[in-house]
Amino acid sequence: MSILTQILVSGIGFALPLLVAAVGELVSERAGVLNLSLEGMMLTGAFTSVAGAVATGSPWLGAACGVLGGLLTGLAQAILSVRCRADQIVVGIALNALALAATTFGARLWLDSTDTVPAFADLNLPGLSEIPVIGPALFGLTPLGYLCLLLAGGVALTLSPRTGPGLRIDAVGEDAVAADHTGLPVLRLRTLCILLTSALAGLAGAQLALSEVRAFSDNMTAGIGYLAVVAVIAGRWRPVGTALAAVVFGVVQALQYALPALGVDVPPALLTMLPYLVAIIAVSGLAGASRAPSGLTVPFARA
Repeated sequence: MSILTQILVSGIGFALPLLVAAVGELVSERAGVLNLSLEGMMLTGAFTSVAGAVATGSPWLGAACGVLGGLLTGLAQAILSVRCRADQIVVGIALNALALAATTFGARLWLDSTDTVPAFADLNLPGLSEIPVIGPALFGLTPLGYLCLLLAGGVALTLSPRTGPGLRIDAVGEDAVAADHTGLPVLRLRTLCILLTSALAGLAGAQLALSEVRAFSDNMTAGIGYLAVVAVIAGRWRPVGTALAAVVFGVVQALQYALPALGVDVPPALLTMLPYLVAIIAVSGLAGASRAPSGLTVPFARA
């Protein structure tokens, strides 16, 4: 396997959880809710997926537990930010801190370093996985990885302005008061969007834990959730742009490990900073030319 192919394989591995979480965040932000708690949703999903897989012996049941774990965090986000109209940024930071503490404590209680985690094996598609350079990266995923791609693509298509759900989500995110006057259930739509976001974030955590790392470690998401939020901004709140940003961030993360293997002498601290430096550059260069949903972070209260 060539160096370029190895970088792409590793890059797609990093990008896939980020992509699924970012598409979910895109739904929420288009509806007017900023989920900074995405990091906590992913971390909770990663922990509960591993705990579920170890307890049941099934990676599929583990992935289902990961989705449920993400939904629990999303439910808290929805109650606090939509129903109670708390500050969305404060709620997100608080939930991330809570998720980090809870998963660290839970891992000490229920997970043992000697446990064998039932994880997903790679599923190489005959013929397609043998395509030079890109074949192993795109067609050598795990079954959960292919499911993540299908779900991300389906959600992205649903966000199109040509669909009824896409129009309703955009209406609620642009002007919740006007949407309410037309009869749209603003609070219900925003709550459902947050729950969809959290389910996808939990699935992203399960993909990271059961398909890539195949284990759980403290703070294993390490900022991926924040990168997913940045991918939405860099992608100008559009599905294709968000997906491209997620892939770029994933490849940059892969370079942390590829550059030393290629003999490039780069300080380790700089390699760790690299994805976030690229994220800052992407946002500073692209976000200024785009416009966020007008109702983003604005709580709704019927007059």
